[in-house]
Amino acid sequence: MVAGSQKLDDATSNATGGSNGTSQNEMGSDIHKKFREAHEGHKAHAGLDPSRASTGVVWTSERAYEHGFMDHPEEWANLGQGAPEVEDDIEGSFKRPTSIDITMTGREYGPTAGIKPMRQAVADLYNAHHRQGKESKYSWENVCIVPGGRAGLIRIAAVLGNAYLGFFIPDYTAYNEMLSLFRNFAAIPIPLSKEDKYHIHADKILDEIKRGTSVILTSNPRNPTGKMVGSAALAEIQDMSRNRATLIMDEFYGGYNYTTDCDGTVISAADNIQDVNKDDVLIIDGLTKRFRLPGWRVAWVVGPKDFIKAIGSCGSYLDGGCNVPFQEAAVKMLEPNNVRKEMKALQHHFRDKRDYVVKRLTDMGFELDYVPDSTFYLWLNLEKLPEAINDGLNFFQACLEEKVIVVPGIFFDLNPSRRRDLFDSPCHHFVRVSYGPKMDHLKAGMDGFERVLKKHNAFPQK
Repeated sequence: MVAGSQKLDDATSNATGGSNGTSQNEMGSDIHKKFREAHEGHKAHAGLDPSRASTGVVWTSERAYEHGFMDHPEEWANLGQGAPEVEDDIEGSFKRPTSIDITMTGREYGPTAGIKPMRQAVADLYNAHHRQGKESKYSWENVCIVPGGRAGLIRIAAVLGNAYLGFFIPDYTAYNEMLSLFRNFAAIPIPLSKEDKYHIHADKILDEIKRGTSVILTSNPRNPTGKMVGSAALAEIQDMSRNRATLIMDEFYGGYNYTTDCDGTVISAADNIQDVNKDDVLIIDGLTKRFRLPGWRVAWVVGPKDFIKAIGSCGSYLDGGCNVPFQEAAVKMLEPNNVRKEMKALQHHFRDKRDYVVKRLTDMGFELDYVPDSTFYLWLNLEKLPEAINDGLNFFQACLEEKVIVVPGIFFDLNPSRRRDLFDSPCHHFVRVSYGPKMDHLKAGMDGFERVLKKHNAFPQK
C-alpha cells in the first residue's frame, strides 16, 4: 500500500513539479514561469495584489519594454495592441478633429450617464441603422455614455443581481478582471470548439439557460477569433434568451464586418430586439474601434431604460463619468449617413489588410484554420511549428527578439493560471495577430515572423 502510494506521489510530482503546483513543462520554460509569477503575484506589500494589475496586452507590452520597445517604438511592429490605425489616410473616411472647442458646460462636471445630446445621437444612430420599420425605438433614456468599454463592462457588472454569468472561451482578456472583481455573480466558462471554428450555437446557449445561467456575456464580432455570429444565428440566440436571460453584447468590432461585401453594414443585436425596454439585451460600443479614436475614451451602453438608469447612476462611485468636451465633439460624428460611409471605407481598407496578412502567413507555410470574417484579428494556430516555438508564450518570446509583438493565446483562456496547467489550455498553441496597425507595420511584422521561422527551421520557405 505504501509502495503504491509512493508511485502515485512520484507521478503527481512529475506532473506538477512539486508542491507549488507548477508542472515540469512550465518549470522548463522561462517565459511560462514569468507568466505564472505575474498572475499569482507575491505579497511584498500587505494591501497589494499585483496579479490584478495587468491584462494580456499590458503584460506583453511590459515584456517588450524589457527588450527596448519603450525607448524606440518606431523600430517595432506591434501586432499585439488591440487598436486600429488612427491616421487620416483611409480613402473615404472622414477627417478626425485636431482641436476641440471647450464650452462652459465642458468645464463642469457632466452627468454620469452622459450629456443628453450625445445620448440622443447614439439612439438616433441605432434607430436609423437597426430599427427601421420597427415600432419600438430607442430614446436618449436607453443610452448611457461611459468612459471606455471597460468602464461600461464594470458598470454593468456592478448592477447585476445574484446570478450565474456564462462567458465563452476564448474571449476578450479584460473580461477576466471584470469577472473577478464582483461577488454578486458566479462566472461560468463555456468552451468553444476549434473544430467548429469557435461558433456560438443557439443550442449551447439553451443548455446554459437550462442549467440556471441567467446572464450571458460575449463579444460579437469575436475577439480574438475574428469570427462573427451572423444576423440569422444572432436572432435565434436572442429569441431563445428572451424573458429567460440577460445578454451582454460587446459589439466594439461591429464595424469590421466582411460578410456583406463591405457595404457598410454593421451586424448588431439591436436588429433583433422586439421591445427596447423589455428585451434584456445590453449593447456596448463606442468611438474606440470603429471610429478609430481609442484615446478619446468615449463609449456607450444601449439597453432597457431600467438597466440604463442603474448603469448611469453607478458611475458616480465607479468612474465619475465621461469627458464632456469629447462627448460634445462626438455628437456630429454619429450622423447616420456619414457613419454608413465611414463603415464602408473602414471595411474595404481592413479587409485588404486582412488579405495581405493571410497571404503572407500562408506563403510562409501556415495552414490557417479559417479566414477571419470580422474584427482585425487573426487567431493563429502554432501547433505545427517546432516544439521550441509551438506555444503562444514561447512564440511571443521569439518574436520579441525580432522586434515584433503578438499576444499569447493563453490570455484569452480566462483565468487559466488558477484553473489548470498552462500547457493544457485550449488556447496554449495560439497567438492573436492584429492587423489593426498601418500596412508598413504589418509588413515589418510578417518579415519578423519569417525570421523566427527561419531561425527555428520551421516550414521550408517558398
